[in-house]
Amino acid sequence: MSFNKTALITGASRGLGAAVAKRLAEDGFNIAINCHSENSMKNGGDLVAEECRKFGVLAECFVADVSKYDQCESMIKSVKEKFGSIDCLVNNAGITKDGLLVRMSEEAFDAVTNVNYKGVFNMTKLVGLVMMRQKSGRIVNVSSVAGVNGNAGQFNYAASKAGIIGMTKTAAKELGIRGILVNAVAPGFIETDMTDALPDKLKDEVKRHISIKRFGKPEEVAGVVSFLCGQDASYISGQVIVIDGCLSM
Repeated sequence: MSFNKTALITGASRGLGAAVAKRLAEDGFNIAINCHSENSMKNGGDLVAEECRKFGVLAECFVADVSKYDQCESMIKSVKEKFGSIDCLVNNAGITKDGLLVRMSEEAFDAVTNVNYKGVFNMTKLVGLVMMRQKSGRIVNVSSVAGVNGNAGQFNYAASKAGIIGMTKTAAKELGIRGILVNAVAPGFIETDMTDALPDKLKDEVKRHISIKRFGKPEEVAGVVSFLCGQDASYISGQVIVIDGCLSM
């Protein structure tokens, strides 16, 4: 068994989660890559794990739907058995089902909040218990500028991301006495599959409102997560760091 610290990243088979996994591997963490399904593991997660191992750490995929409490519980047990500890949790898993409020179906609202919001509850509670026994740990939740400012057409997504901010601040107050620091990052428009699917006209309009005139890169968000999981952030907790190129100013 390695004596490296271990980071568990949800939704890490691609996009932002994959970038975070690789950056934390570069930092020396063993990496537990959560994938939603066997398919996402085969079509992304396994490759991310392989890239993480190039930094000389252990890396393995673990399949679980974070909206399901029992699946989270089973995954966390497996991660503990494999690596011995969970020192950093990054709650990154998220989905979108956009639409105007008056046209949004109950199914679309529930699907997004179950993954984005309840998933953070499931993982933070269960990993929090592990970290409490260890008397140390870092939790970084991935919120969004939509959760800070709202966003038309994303009532469900914005609600889930705003809820994450509330959970972050509350967990920081509850868990700090056990040596656990809890923070959030709130990315703006980042170059991922989600933003790639946007119409070019909308992308151009958004960039017009970003002072540096471009979307962010996953690696730029991963760098902030790396900082929050590192020693230099040892007195930071309950904070939300917005990473949006000045879009929301």
